[in-house]
Amino acid sequence: MASGVFDIIHLGHIHYLRESRKLGDVLVVVVARDSTAEKRGKAPIFNEDMRLKLVSELKPVDQAILGHHGDMFRTVAEVKPDIITLGHDQNFDPQYIKQRCDEMGLDVKVQRISKYTSEQFESSSEVRKKLLEIIEGSL
Repeated sequence: MASGVFDIIHLGHIHYLRESRKLGDVLVVVVARDSTAEKRGKAPIFNEDMRLKLVSELKPVDQAILGHHGDMFRTVAEVKPDIITLGHDQNFDPQYIKQRCDEMGLDVKVQRISKYTSEQFESSSEVRKKLLEIIEGSL
């Protein structure tokens, strides 16, 4: 199971999903709700339904679902994954996730996926910044 906002899809997302897919037989991707992304200070450009459709069309993804409002562990309880992958920039504590899963009776491995390195656009934030520079430069 992988998760994220997946607002502006870029090669870092593809790397994260490909590497996540290699770790198991089926990759379920949890797309963050708009409200969850906004709470973390990153209001998405694309709404949750559009992001869900985009992610579901990606080759490494077997199933894409929307996360629950507020409690990510409700989604974990429903999916019952064997593996939860974290992106290099996701601010989740792997030990805490493992502990909560153990408390729920789930034997889950938590693994952080390496950072994708590129000469351009390693994050959606970088894409947004560049777009703003282009727009402001044309005004």
